[in-house]
Amino acid sequence: MKKSFLFISCEEAKHICDKNQYGEATGWERVKLALRLSWCNITRGYSKNNSKLTDAIHKSEIDCLKEDEKEKILESFKEELIKHQ
Repeated sequence: MKKSFLFISCEEAKHICDKNQYGEATGWERVKLALRLSWCNITRGYSKNNSKLTDAIHKSEIDCLKEDEKEKILESFKEELIKHQ
């Protein structure tokens, strides 16, 4: 079956939806997602639930780690990356 460059699968739409929530989707991906959202109830529901989850997380204002703890983790992560290159 020929893959369409404009019509995307539900799985691809979900992936683009996730990327879009974090501002990582390209303009072309957003166009394809909008087209899929216009007719697919499943993708529309996924997008709606994804938005609700994101809003709940932002409203919770939970800070699990302090800034100095985050910096220590980041530094150790960078050190491990250097070791394994």
